[in-house]
Amino acid sequence: MTSSTRKNTSGRAGDGAAVFLVDEVVGGNGGVGEPARAARADAYDRWLRGLLPRRPGVALIAVGGLGRRQCAPHGDLDLVLLHAGVPGVDELAASVWYPVWDAGLRLDHSVRTVAEALSVAQDDVKVALGLLDARLVAGDAALADTLVRTAADHWRRTAVRQLPALREITAARWAAHGELAFLLEGDLKEAAGGLRDVGILRAIATAGITDALRPAVRAAHLRLLDTRDALHRQVGRRVDRLVAQERDGVAALLGLRHLPPGAADVAQHPAGAGDVPQPPPAAADGSRRAATPGTVGDGDALLRRVAGDARTVSHALDDAFRAADRLRSGRRRGADGRPLRRPVARDVVEHDGELVLARTAIGARPDPSLSLRVAAAAAVTRLPIARATCEWLAAYCPPLSAPWPAEARAALITLLGAGPGLVPAWETCDRYGLIEGWLPEWTRLRSLPQHNPVHRFTLDRHLVQTAYEAGRHTRDVDRPDLLLLGALLHDVGKGLPGDHSTVGAPLAEAVAARIGLPAPEVALIGTLVRLHLLLPDVATRRDLADPVTIAGVAERVGDPTTLDLLHALVRADAAATGPAAWSDWKGRLVAELVTRVRTALDTGVLPDPPAPDPALLAGPLPVVHLTGERVAVAAADRRGLLATVAGCLALHRLEVLSADASTVDGRALVECRVQPRYGLAPDPIALGADLRRAVNGDVSVTQRLRGRALAARSGGAAPRVVWHREAATDAVLLELRAADAAGLLYRVACALDEAGAQVRAARISTLGGDVVDAFYLVGGWPDDATRARLEAAVLAAV
Repeated sequence: MTSSTRKNTSGRAGDGAAVFLVDEVVGGNGGVGEPARAARADAYDRWLRGLLPRRPGVALIAVGGLGRRQCAPHGDLDLVLLHAGVPGVDELAASVWYPVWDAGLRLDHSVRTVAEALSVAQDDVKVALGLLDARLVAGDAALADTLVRTAADHWRRTAVRQLPALREITAARWAAHGELAFLLEGDLKEAAGGLRDVGILRAIATAGITDALRPAVRAAHLRLLDTRDALHRQVGRRVDRLVAQERDGVAALLGLRHLPPGAADVAQHPAGAGDVPQPPPAAADGSRRAATPGTVGDGDALLRRVAGDARTVSHALDDAFRAADRLRSGRRRGADGRPLRRPVARDVVEHDGELVLARTAIGARPDPSLSLRVAAAAAVTRLPIARATCEWLAAYCPPLSAPWPAEARAALITLLGAGPGLVPAWETCDRYGLIEGWLPEWTRLRSLPQHNPVHRFTLDRHLVQTAYEAGRHTRDVDRPDLLLLGALLHDVGKGLPGDHSTVGAPLAEAVAARIGLPAPEVALIGTLVRLHLLLPDVATRRDLADPVTIAGVAERVGDPTTLDLLHALVRADAAATGPAAWSDWKGRLVAELVTRVRTALDTGVLPDPPAPDPALLAGPLPVVHLTGERVAVAAADRRGLLATVAGCLALHRLEVLSADASTVDGRALVECRVQPRYGLAPDPIALGADLRRAVNGDVSVTQRLRGRALAARSGGAAPRVVWHREAATDAVLLELRAADAAGLLYRVACALDEAGAQVRAARISTLGGDVVDAFYLVGGWPDDATRARLEAAVLAAV
């Protein structure tokens, strides 16, 4: 079909009707909910019937949202002018299309005979799916019925053959738009688990392959439609991406206000129709609005609801595609002609490509560890669990005792360490409510958004993904079982008031005790959760050459076993978070910290700080060395060298990751680790020339530095200064927390220099749009008034 929009330039007589239509559809019927969508469809139908002259052999067919009578407030129209070879059909089509364009509506349109429409459907699976929604709006009912019946019959006969092509197209769409359940700003239509996937489920159900549109899927579909309606109404135009700034408004239109923890998660798994949370009651006009005008909606509750609905749709589509695969390939049968059953674990067999319970397990009294053993078998074999098996386990598997039996504990560790099979097996169990039987805390964690942009997953998926990533490091530690369990629980405190590491430690210990770990291992799980951010925080914010830094970490960690577990957990956590959470530079810093702390723990002796680069101590001044990510400068001993170097680097769009300043034999030395701010490395010749000129006091370079840096100042939340008095051997630590901006280090270094502070080292840590910059200031700075003056100078520079 051809999609197009046109401005009203024709001056046609139908303009008044078009204005009335838009007012009726977007205004009076612009509400949220199924009655409002039906009212919009009725309004479009009445208007379109008046546009088509009565002629035999011509029918106006609606497909898409209008064909399904699911019209969004600002949706487009999908129309087919069907004809039986009548003359003058182009002029007839124009009499319909132009008023639609004049109304300012987007239009997907085509003019075809029945044979042409069916021919296109045979070659294009998307067109075939579209014709399944075809509905007569006006004209020849017999002609329309021929198309609708023939298209549906053709799809039923060819669906199994066409589904592989549809699956390939769907996978490409998922790759482009991501998974709706895990996105902070997902596309409600195109992302995996969105409205487009419900259309595929409807097509598979029409083909009779499986009952794809189960009650839970229908309920999820209606809620996603309601969300899109509210989004259109909130924004005032057609948009399918649920962006952050619109979430609270959309939530208010849906009646989603702040709910108790877990209330948004009530039974979002497809075990049956009765466990599906119902939308807010509809108003008289069919819309669903917040109870109180002006109420601010709970955007997080909306995200959690969308995530749960998207997961329901995705899981149903995976199930439907598997059913189609089995139908296409046929069942594997033994010599006796019966379907093959292969034992894969105790009480678990493979049947027709899925895992089901052995007949003896169903007949006997269920073992409380059975659901965990089935999940572990699914993860290890990478085979899906049959839907009937999941439903049986949810209904009949008894709860686990506290502490767990050893068999259940072993099954959980097997599940967590299964590798690529972990995530799909866990997700399946979560959809059927099995996870809450193992971990009651999961209700609070499910689909919880993480608003830091470095995170790519919701909290629950992040925890499972971390366990998967931890499986890559199990051979690096003495206790792989505790690594896997610590990875699953490391962020269990998120969503509660306070620091999530501190809050989460006792929660994780309670889970470990319930699982049946002995007291020392329970305490170690608590330590892993409490300290899981220690290594990256210290590595990126503290001077690793300072003995106080190493001694402090060694004291908190306590022993090499815990140190190795924390190192593995850090790498798994970063990999599960997203690409922005880790870098080769951060990995090297953490590894260096671990090596130094292990030396201290093994020998009791703190390692010596690294010696300055000998190349900086020889030859005429200034000395400038540029090697990859390292910039080193030596100059005559003078104040302000760090600020000058930082300014030059900012001028060449380089971010400073760490900086060390010292004075040796009358030479001022500055060594920096840098990375390009925008991904492109600067010209080393130009950078070296500017560094030499600036170090020698060239005023023109200084003016360029100040102009560029001052122009780059950033707004945001108020900056803050935190003092750490005992974090260094020979210095006091000033920590600046502020919004990130180019030239920030230059401005702060200038302010410190002008205030008389000598910077021995600086560590720059960027967290999304914020930074935590640590400056080691030589001397004790014990006087409150002096510290206040220095703090004011730093804040003024930001």
